[in-house]
Amino acid sequence: MILSTFSQSSRYAALHPLFPQAFDFIRDKDLDALAPGVHQIVEGKLFAIVEHLDGRTREAAKLEAHRKHIDIQMVLNGDETMGWRTLSECKEPLAEYSPERDIVFFDDEPASWVHVPPGCFCIFFPEDAHAPLVGNGKIRKVIFKIAV
Repeated sequence: MILSTFSQSSRYAALHPLFPQAFDFIRDKDLDALAPGVHQIVEGKLFAIVEHLDGRTREAAKLEAHRKHIDIQMVLNGDETMGWRTLSECKEPLAEYSPERDIVFFDDEPASWVHVPPGCFCIFFPEDAHAPLVGNGKIRKVIFKIAV
């Protein structure tokens, strides 16, 4: 897991060939004007999901993990905290992995919590289980799904 500010994104662009395109999207688009939903960037390899949802409690948040995608989750507005635990330590799956949705949820507790203010992002690799959308009030964010 990586936590950083968008102003430092160039440090992470070399980690994956599609990261620069995700960071260009952030820089070049008016993210506040994008409608909630899916926005294709590179068909089948990179897309953005804009969400505007109510925050939830730590108790209601479930760890999730993905096998086919890396997440870059950037908070646009609101107060969000995200939980994290290494996937290898997750022992309580709530259901089988869904290849169609590329997700599995766990009932394990996060090992740590990190506050992610607007303008900051977290990168979650397939080995990172994460519990997003913890907070009070509405949270507007963009989630980039990058094919591994």
